[in-house]
Amino acid sequence: MNYKTYGDLINTIKFFILLSPCRDIRLIDEEVGKAGGKNKVIKKQWKKIFLIGFLFVFAFSIQQSASSINNIKNIFIANSLQSQGQPVYNFLGLFPKNKEVSKPNIKLIPGGQSIGVTLQTKGVLVVGYAPVIDEQGKEVYPAKDSGVQTGDIILKINGKQALSDFQVAQEIDQNCKQNQKIILEIKHKGKIVQKTIQPVYCADTARYRIGLYIRDEAAGVGTLTFIDPQTGIFGALGHVVSDNDTNEQIELSDGKIVESSIYAIEKGKRGDPGEKIGTFVPQSSFSGKIEQNNTCGIFGKYQGEINNPYFKMPIPVAWESQVTIGPAKFYTVIQNNTIEEFELTIEKILHYRNDNKNMIVKITDSRLLEKSGGIIQGMSGSPIIQNGKIVGAITHVFINDSTRGYAVFIGKMLDQSGILSKAATAQKGGSFLC
Repeated sequence: MNYKTYGDLINTIKFFILLSPCRDIRLIDEEVGKAGGKNKVIKKQWKKIFLIGFLFVFAFSIQQSASSINNIKNIFIANSLQSQGQPVYNFLGLFPKNKEVSKPNIKLIPGGQSIGVTLQTKGVLVVGYAPVIDEQGKEVYPAKDSGVQTGDIILKINGKQALSDFQVAQEIDQNCKQNQKIILEIKHKGKIVQKTIQPVYCADTARYRIGLYIRDEAAGVGTLTFIDPQTGIFGALGHVVSDNDTNEQIELSDGKIVESSIYAIEKGKRGDPGEKIGTFVPQSSFSGKIEQNNTCGIFGKYQGEINNPYFKMPIPVAWESQVTIGPAKFYTVIQNNTIEEFELTIEKILHYRNDNKNMIVKITDSRLLEKSGGIIQGMSGSPIIQNGKIVGAITHVFINDSTRGYAVFIGKMLDQSGILSKAATAQKGGSFLC
């Protein structure tokens, strides 16, 4: 017999199952009428029951297999629709599974401006050990011997808030002149602990010291990614600001951005990334207060005039599913304060990554390659535009190939900045909880 579908086969088996019980009853009745045939009847009856059970289990297994195949087929169809930006509904047909379908309509003004960034830490950061020469001329490390490690954050000194590196050094010296030990409250790998230290008088500096290099701020040059005219929020860099010595994320106490002017370019080469060399502009036309220092950049509120000559009006955001492999443009400053347009190619889209390395990009602009060798330090945050939409920002350079690097999706930056949640709430019209 030929069966065109699983359904035909299942229906045929079910038909035989339904007929079998009736046939068994007739056979049993005939056997009972025969003298001495009871045992034979029972054996035949159990054989029939066993056969019916086997056929039922077999039919059920085939039906489940067919159902699983259909489910897999449906999943492939759903994924195909999602990749095309089409909504896919759940079994009730009510709520779209593809989150990007319901994303709010956000328009941003692309950046590209060179910015000077300063961040003040919460407490004072330990960035290294500095030997203290005692009265016998011996190098000692009081803080290190007490268990203080590089990357720790000094929060309090003898109960007083640690506000700056100068203040901490002053407190150590003054307390030791009064024959007091130093009790540091520090944050070590997320835990608050106390360390008791006996400072040593340093003849070289004529004051008491505990043998640490400490820092209360970080500064550098980067690139503005976008501003949102609706909320007044800016985004920049595309990556977290970390301390150069410890590579630890800076816990933000305060920070700001101002305009920066680039006066030199150090060209990148294999194994040695280049960088922009610039200065902060004293009379900056804009500024911003940094409120967040996150994985995908720094964010806050801006004030003043921020202009991009290539974009007089805000442009749409391209969500992850709308980004494609192929040519794109990006915007950055390589001299003075002038934003320029350059070409690159999006080589790979890394949908599986949850960090800020979502795309691999390659610089293809011959003029920029001649000037900088490709991606250099200070270009972090340079906005990428594809098909008239802002898709993300440059974040990293490959050490062994300065023409290539990583970029972050703009959606990741919008999520961390808080713009996405605000826009989504506005789109829904708000709600009231009771």
